[in-house]
Amino acid sequence: MKHYDCIIIGGGAAGLMCAATAAARGKSTLVLDHSNKVGKKILMSGGGRCNFTNYYIEPTNYLSANKHFCKSALSRFTQWDFIALVDKHGLAYHEKTQGQLFCDNKASDILTILLNECEQAGAEIQTHCEISKVEKNELYELQSSQGPFSCTSLVVATGGLSIPTMGATGFGYELARQFGLQVSELQAGLVPFTISDKNLDSCKALAGVSLQALIECNNQSFNDKLLFTHRGISGPAVLQISSYWRSGDELRIDLLPGLDLEEQLKTWRQQGQKGELKNLLSKLDELDLAKSFIQQWLQEDAELRPCDMNDEKIQRVCHALKNWCFKPSGTEGWRTAEVTLGGIDTNEVSSKTFEAKNVDGLYFIGEVLDVTGWLGGFNFQWAWASGWCAGQYV
Repeated sequence: MKHYDCIIIGGGAAGLMCAATAAARGKSTLVLDHSNKVGKKILMSGGGRCNFTNYYIEPTNYLSANKHFCKSALSRFTQWDFIALVDKHGLAYHEKTQGQLFCDNKASDILTILLNECEQAGAEIQTHCEISKVEKNELYELQSSQGPFSCTSLVVATGGLSIPTMGATGFGYELARQFGLQVSELQAGLVPFTISDKNLDSCKALAGVSLQALIECNNQSFNDKLLFTHRGISGPAVLQISSYWRSGDELRIDLLPGLDLEEQLKTWRQQGQKGELKNLLSKLDELDLAKSFIQQWLQEDAELRPCDMNDEKIQRVCHALKNWCFKPSGTEGWRTAEVTLGGIDTNEVSSKTFEAKNVDGLYFIGEVLDVTGWLGGFNFQWAWASGWCAGQYV
């Protein structure tokens, strides 16, 4: 049985970061991954360009039953630390919007940096390795498809349940339960909504159309792009609010954020404006609205002329565009979810070392924990930070 100081189960962002960090401290380190190659979610992230961090990382950008848990790691390994790492490797990157940093070329550039760091530090990586059993005696003993292994420190970096086609499984949660740790309810996060009511016909007719929207739910709101789909709605604003939504909750959507539509319509009426609404609204510089959207959304009201509109008609149009309220039938689920909400109870894990409080030598990092970031590089930063911090102690 081959022995290592540290074995990391999972070759994703957190696992590779931890491996490079631990090996750089002189620890004999092995990464085990069941898939044919490591870093698959890195490679497909950000439309193939990997949104690897964000300039504006704050603890408030994370959801967890214990909102304080993430603070320590995020303050010890910051976005600036990861940016320094990519600068060291000469990575070309750019800010897209709202502090989001993307590779100029391709996501594999980030994976190459991590693999180079692992190689330089001497960390080993073993793919095609299915783990069938984990036991703790004096050491951790693992039975796998690549033979038996043992280690002093075992790090679980197996990720969540999102995107099963990328190899996601519940192995990390099962392992946590095996050693007596609690796992909170798991739910798909950063995921599109499905619609089954009367609104679906409009969504289907507008599939592919994107516009700015303000979406609110459970005292949280996001002002970003909304995308209509054949199943419902998607886009950054929708993905963000999905992490705060629970089945049965109502969404409120303002399709014209930043515009006082009632005041605008009354001004046009006062001016005796005879143009149709679909033409007038599509010509407003700040809106970038297509006539086709206005026609589909307002139906016959799209032909209304402000000079002919009474207060009731103004309110009807305002309600349709500024106060779209409905209950989604659900989400697209794990198939398209970018993250997993919930996870291993952080009260059972040290926020400093990431070691289980009641199980010596057992560590949990990354998405498998009950810490979920917003869209925009926040989940990658959590992976880097938690992986680096655990790497200091294994």
